Amino acid sequence: MSLPDDRLTAVFDEVVRRNPGEQEFHQAVREVLENLGPVVDKHAAFADTEIIRRLCEPERQIIFRVPWADDEGRPQLNRGFRVEFNSALGPYKGGLRFHPSVYLGIVKFLGFEQIFKNSLTGLPIGGAKGGSDFDPKGRSDAEVMRFCQSFMTELYRHLGEYTDVPAGDTGVGQREIGYLFGQYKRITNRYESGVLTGKGLNWGGSRVRTEATGYGLVFFVDEILKAADASFDGMTVVVSGSGNVAVHAVQKVHQLGGRVVACSDSNGFVVDEDGIDLELLREIKEERRGRMTDYAEARGDKARYVEGESIWSVPCDVALPCATQNELDEDGARRLADHGCRVVAEGANMPTTPEAIRVLRDAGVSFAPGKAANAGGVATSALEMQQNASRDTWTFEYTEERLAEIMHSVHDRCLETAEEYGSPGDYVAGANIGGFIRVADAMVALGLV
Repeated sequence: MSLPDDRLTAVFDEVVRRNPGEQEFHQAVREVLENLGPVVDKHAAFADTEIIRRLCEPERQIIFRVPWADDEGRPQLNRGFRVEFNSALGPYKGGLRFHPSVYLGIVKFLGFEQIFKNSLTGLPIGGAKGGSDFDPKGRSDAEVMRFCQSFMTELYRHLGEYTDVPAGDTGVGQREIGYLFGQYKRITNRYESGVLTGKGLNWGGSRVRTEATGYGLVFFVDEILKAADASFDGMTVVVSGSGNVAVHAVQKVHQLGGRVVACSDSNGFVVDEDGIDLELLREIKEERRGRMTDYAEARGDKARYVEGESIWSVPCDVALPCATQNELDEDGARRLADHGCRVVAEGANMPTTPEAIRVLRDAGVSFAPGKAANAGGVATSALEMQQNASRDTWTFEYTEERLAEIMHSVHDRCLETAEEYGSPGDYVAGANIGGFIRVADAMVALGLV
């Protein structure tokens, strides 16, 4: 698909030339640029000040080696990254991902998406992302601690509650955040609790942070359904993945009256027509560190396990891809549309291919991109920063209420922006344009920096 303006095409060509081989980053940039035609026509200042070109270039890219010793005393070596992409709205904010697939292109794609996601929340936070190709799976607590300490020994000099505030992402949970924060505190001699989010409740963490991305995703879908005079009551839902985001999405769907009939992991998926047993799923995934085959075995005749096929073949009213990037392809999207799916909302970062998005939009399926639908995690991280700054703690109920309010405002901002720029009901256009304009306005106001 061609871009709507020659100026945008020139920007994209430059991004590809300057960032060779970084396919995920190219995809993320193109998705935003495809929606900015009406914006560059309406706002001459954005073109005059080269806002779009500047926005596609990170303010800072940090790459460093991470040496550490395993339990046998053997030296190990990984690579660390932090891409501080844009700070026009506030300090850099975005998670750290520890996974073998991490390389600079992945971190840049995630950081670029984070700019717009953070902007849409309406909160004063910029966009960043980071991580390492370290794999915590199969490593002892002591090995993870030594890695995290080495990682923070380099990264700490780039962080601060008014500079850059990382959180967790894939492979980085409360354990890893604890080790990272401990090393930061040790090096700086400061208990600067606002420098990391996703902390434990006993040492500066926020209630609802663990649940936030999954809960926020479902709150966003609930707003989509309300806009169509519908609700979750009686809806069948398919959730890909079975990690933190998926588990809490299942929980909130059930609380709102829907029924999740399928979940997956990297090997296959389970169909449970009576509805996924949330407590059993938690036991299998969180306590046993098991697989979906274990869930099916424990559930008996009530569930069936399917290996080597797409979870998107399961008929549903709402589909929530919560696993990984580009997991929902064109074929999967056609199956969902053919089965009458009404809403697809991204719980993961960019889990839907561009071809799949076009199929869904052409079929009239409401599609919510991750930069809007999964903004609940970073929104609650920003709430954690507020509590740290005021030396305060909030109740679970109050924090969840704030999260619901933020997701409601993100939804309305997307819908209103899409209407204003000639794409009524298009959540992709609304999210991309709405997120962009707030950052662009700030960049113009701050001058050439």
